[in-house]
Amino acid sequence: MSDLSAKKVLAVVTNRGVEQDELKDPVQKLRDAGAEVTIAAPETGQVQTLVGDWDLGEVFAVDATLAEVNEADFDLLLIPGGTLNADNLRLDEDAQRIVKSFAATGRPVASICHGPWLLVETGLVKNKTLTSYTSIKTDVINAGGTWKDEEVFRCTAENFVLITSRNPGDLDAFNAAIAQELGA
Repeated sequence: MSDLSAKKVLAVVTNRGVEQDELKDPVQKLRDAGAEVTIAAPETGQVQTLVGDWDLGEVFAVDATLAEVNEADFDLLLIPGGTLNADNLRLDEDAQRIVKSFAATGRPVASICHGPWLLVETGLVKNKTLTSYTSIKTDVINAGGTWKDEEVFRCTAENFVLITSRNPGDLDAFNAAIAQELGA
């Protein structure tokens, strides 16, 4: 990635259950490129990641709570997956507020794996084309979206950019699309 030192990225997760590499890899790549990345969760303290939705993964510090973060300060929203993470995040009112704010102001959202469940819950996949983990394909379609089985997909419909990928195997393409969107 090129120099992203002027960019700020907000990663929204729950305190337990985010898929380790879907948080770790994009955050590390963005920080290595100079971007300021804030990890926000419902509670202060730590984020316990999982590997394959089962095994304990690495622990990450929470930089801000979802309730206290000012989403207007950020250039891009990152929504990692992990089944447990995404299923709880989509019901969190602060996470819903944040993703709706990004869409309403035309700022990009990048989501991988089960992460798009938050967009399904908030009605933001309607008229969008995206990819995700295959198990939420029906949810995307039922919410008015078009689902594609592709490594990464960038959709500009509905006045905001949505970058999506299917799973951790797509992280190289996902990270490259995020960097390109941020101008790297």
